[in-house]
Amino acid sequence: MANMCPTKTPIPEQQPEVRNKNFEEVCLGYTPEQAIEEAKRCLNCKNMPCISGCPVNVKIPEFINLIAEGEFEKAYLKITETNSLPAVCGRVCPQESQCEGKCVRGIKGESVAIGKLERFAADYYRNNCTPEPFKVEPNGKKVAVIGSGPASLSCGGDLAKKGYSVTVFEAFHTPGGVLMYGIPEFRLPKDIVKNEIDNLKSLGVDIELNMVIGKILSVDELLENGYDAVFIGTGAGLPKFMQIEGEDLNGVYSANEFLTRINLMKAYKFPETDTPVKVGKNVAVVGGGNVAMDAARCAKRLGAENVYIVYRRGEAEMPARAEEIHHAKEEGIIFKNLTNPVRILGNNGWVEGMECIEMVLGDADSSGRRRPIVKEGSQHIIDVETVIMAIGQSPNPLIRNTTDGLDVESWGGIITDSETGATSKPGVYAGGDAVTGAATVILAMGAGKKAAKAIDEYLMN
Repeated sequence: MANMCPTKTPIPEQQPEVRNKNFEEVCLGYTPEQAIEEAKRCLNCKNMPCISGCPVNVKIPEFINLIAEGEFEKAYLKITETNSLPAVCGRVCPQESQCEGKCVRGIKGESVAIGKLERFAADYYRNNCTPEPFKVEPNGKKVAVIGSGPASLSCGGDLAKKGYSVTVFEAFHTPGGVLMYGIPEFRLPKDIVKNEIDNLKSLGVDIELNMVIGKILSVDELLENGYDAVFIGTGAGLPKFMQIEGEDLNGVYSANEFLTRINLMKAYKFPETDTPVKVGKNVAVVGGGNVAMDAARCAKRLGAENVYIVYRRGEAEMPARAEEIHHAKEEGIIFKNLTNPVRILGNNGWVEGMECIEMVLGDADSSGRRRPIVKEGSQHIIDVETVIMAIGQSPNPLIRNTTDGLDVESWGGIITDSETGATSKPGVYAGGDAVTGAATVILAMGAGKKAAKAIDEYLMN
């Protein structure tokens, strides 16, 4: 019998005053009974608008119907027909603006909790089922995949399933890309990422670590050394700064460095691990996206008493997910919206404050958001010892500077065909943040899938 409750089945979470002192996962996940109850809210619409909102076209009503029937293993297998990282996507995808944003139940109430159900199916399978051995006849062709983030994992996995010999080249000592270094443990446990990497290896994918393509080998050398095609999924790991006075002081981090130290190098376990991160009593995080929320919530967990989100627009214009903003507020993060830094103050080489100015919102700009305008005479000082810049990232120039014939945008993104991921260099494809700039995990995965399909057609024809 259908569940016509207008609101989602509540999902257990750690209490805010407990979780803001640990790095354990915030959301505890549905029980089987709760998952079935929520799955029964799905109306099984004939036109299935939710699927059109999914960049990898998961067969959403089908897998949800299987959960409603208690067929949890089959639900997971249905998801993995098109999505190779369901445990990840169920946790970090912006479902509210994608699949759930198109759910019919959302018209007169809350949408079905598609993301939480996807997460449930993936967790159930991981904890209770034994994967079937994967067998495929090799087709004799080799593909090199640069980077091991979501675009690369998606592309490499799809190609391996088609019989290609796939080698992933990862610059870091641990595979996973942004899933490992950029997203905190309390949102995406690293054991889950490692499990997804192991699934990729079970398909026969070889992963070579500490391989900086552009330094150790170039893209051209990969093509010369027997690889029939190359996929570039190196992400956007080059941090941006505001170019204001004081950004060179001790105590100023890029969010990229701050999160990498915490997530990949486990600085939150210092001195058990040998990677410290200095966080003062008062911390300012500049920016309003998911990365800013992650950095602020990490700083709170590392012992900061006051953590400020400093953002030049209002909350309505914040690009962060509503869930992340909600969780940050619950955990005691202080929001200073309509505020913009103008310089960072220092003493003996260390941060001791940040001068800011208030803003007011004018007409909408090219992004569709109202443009912030300086409010004259509103300068003020925020007392902080640590400043974290979370205002965006761009692709690392290493690949583009060492690859002949690769066309790029003026800001550094690789130019590709939007339907195939093909670059200007024959046999070379690209996708994810290396093409678009910083975006979402699921969009990167969608680009990886498109590129895998195009590479297959290119090599087979």
